[in-house]
Amino acid sequence: MSALFNFQSLLTVVLLLICTCAYLRSLAPSLMDRHKTGVLGTFWKCARIGERKSPYVAAACIVMAFSILFWT
Repeated sequence: MSALFNFQSLLTVVLLLICTCAYLRSLAPSLMDRHKTGVLGTFWKCARIGERKSPYVAAACIVMAFSILFWT
């Protein structure tokens, strides 16, 4: 089943995207800061969400991990 039709998989993909973008921006900020608009601006926005809402993103990752490990 595609991740677009399964809500749990979609949430997992979105959380991984946010965490990956925030990590890549911490390694090379100029890589993300060049593209603030357009399609590539989505990665910049995900990085900003990961940086500013990091406790909430971390909690969501923990909840998702337990959900995948114990409910699936």
